Amino acid sequence: MKIQRCKGTRDLSPSEMVRFRRIEDAFRDYCLGWGYEEVRTPTLEYLHLFTSTGTLTPGMLGRVYSFLDWDGWSGERVVLRPDGTIPVARFYIDAQKKRGQSKLFYVANVFVFEETGKESRERWQCGVELIGTGSNMADVELMTMSLEILSKLGLTGVEVKLSHAGLIRAILIKLGLSPREQERIFDQILDGDMKALAGIKSIGREPNRGLMKLLKLKGKSSGLLKNLRATTVMDIPELEPALDDFTRIVELVESLGYEYQIDVASGRGFEYYTGVIFQLFVGGKKVGGGGRYDGLIPVLGGPDIGASGFALYVDRLMNLIAPEDSAGTEARRILVKAEQSMVKEGFGVARALREAGYVTELDLGAGGQADSRWILEVQGKAPLFVLTDVLNSARFEGQTASDILDILTKETGRENSST
Repeated sequence: MKIQRCKGTRDLSPSEMVRFRRIEDAFRDYCLGWGYEEVRTPTLEYLHLFTSTGTLTPGMLGRVYSFLDWDGWSGERVVLRPDGTIPVARFYIDAQKKRGQSKLFYVANVFVFEETGKESRERWQCGVELIGTGSNMADVELMTMSLEILSKLGLTGVEVKLSHAGLIRAILIKLGLSPREQERIFDQILDGDMKALAGIKSIGREPNRGLMKLLKLKGKSSGLLKNLRATTVMDIPELEPALDDFTRIVELVESLGYEYQIDVASGRGFEYYTGVIFQLFVGGKKVGGGGRYDGLIPVLGGPDIGASGFALYVDRLMNLIAPEDSAGTEARRILVKAEQSMVKEGFGVARALREAGYVTELDLGAGGQADSRWILEVQGKAPLFVLTDVLNSARFEGQTASDILDILTKETGRENSST
């Protein structure tokens, strides 16, 4: 009987792991460079972390993996984390002694039920959480970080879509919906279902038609929002705080020279967003996004402070980035063949080569890697080492590991100077 992997999961091959690590390394380097610190949260969390606070939409909650922890310590229902932000928010409340600003990042897998089996149920993401500040500069910093990371990965033509959860909520309130209807429609909008608005009876009333136009607003200029403030919403003070906040953020994005698209109803994501929402697309595929969630920390039992974050979707990015040029690695790959009596010397020279930055394998009797540029023979007679350049059919001799390193440095230096 052939053993198969679980439906809806994937293995990552060596070549895919190269791309995975390239994304992870670029992300980590940029986060550290911006002053963020890395954290790692458990894969298992209590389900009530996501349900009792209303932090996930019903559509999202219906797709989580949960089970009773019968044999564990709690006897409670636990869940494979479906989201990276909420566990980091819990960590901040649990572990942070200093309750001021915290700049945190993570690389984690999240689990979401996908009934067709065509999409992966385990998804990897790189995430950043900036907790303890509610400024527009913080939101724009996160957008800038995400765009710089994508640029570092060689991705061009990144499309940025901007929305604002506070504006959506204010519109739904002004439409005269009950609190329950507001949450239901808001959840459906965030789950991408704009048809949910069709059943709202109050939409047909004359004063509400302008609100619907605002909800469907699309454009590429902060001037569009300013004009709306001066016309459509001048008599609706409830919309002004969110619209002013949205306008300030868009102006900052413009001042940095980034291209963007305002799409008010494009805020698909998690219910905990309270302010700006940004989504990142490459070639029509969503590769990341984030936003402001000022209400999340206090709802989870923490202090009343602002917070925002973003995540990049590693699985999707792996399919978009170009493979790295392997020529440099191949030029530094060495296969060490040691005679039976010279095993100690073989291990010793291999260690010296690895410490010098060379990819060094020992011949284990199966011939080693066929793509090794160099073959180093360790023999029980003088010369102790014989180095062969497979590419150029050249042969070199040495008596010590230092001799071999000198030869390699000289030969690779000559090649680099000639290219």
